[in-house]
Amino acid sequence: MSRNRKHQVAAVRFGPALRALALCLFVGGSGIGYVWQKELIYTLAERFKQSEIRYERLRQQNERLSRALAAMQTHSALEARIKQLDLGMVAAQPDQIVHLIETPATPESPHSDSERLYADRRPPGWGNP
Repeated sequence: MSRNRKHQVAAVRFGPALRALALCLFVGGSGIGYVWQKELIYTLAERFKQSEIRYERLRQQNERLSRALAAMQTHSALEARIKQLDLGMVAAQPDQIVHLIETPATPESPHSDSERLYADRRPPGWGNP
């Protein structure tokens, strides 16, 4: 005997509706997630572009300051600054210049005493092994 719909279980009648609702929630949630991800990508791209612009501006400023420093360190610029500040400095006379001649030390061993001092952490002659 066939039974009519009046006697069917309630879960059987609401099953397709629940499946449709779940499918709609899945599609809607996926769409919202997609839009959220796209917005996040857009914001990060904008921040990246602003960082690149700031980097380029700072790089140009650094180059400009490096050129200014190099110009200020030239001999003529230093002399002009000394005259401007009226420091009373003059160039050294040839008889005021002392030339030192350094002779290379002849080491007794492959390592000199100063190198052993740093390697052993003890002065020479203090019972080095």
